[in-house]
Amino acid sequence: MLAGLTGMHLLLVAAIVLVLFGATKLPVFAKSLGQTVKVLRTELHPESEPVPAPTAAENPAP
Repeated sequence: MLAGLTGMHLLLVAAIVLVLFGATKLPVFAKSLGQTVKVLRTELHPESEPVPAPTAAENPAP
């Protein structure tokens, strides 16, 4: 269904999104989309929750 899309099509969609939402709303939209994906991943696959990265206090430099 989407096999005929090219780079030009993606640029056109990106331009339309930029015009509709504006440059100031896009970072907020991207952040909320990322948080939504993160929540959905943890709900759909709870056994594969990401391991938190060690902090500097837990892993001191040599």
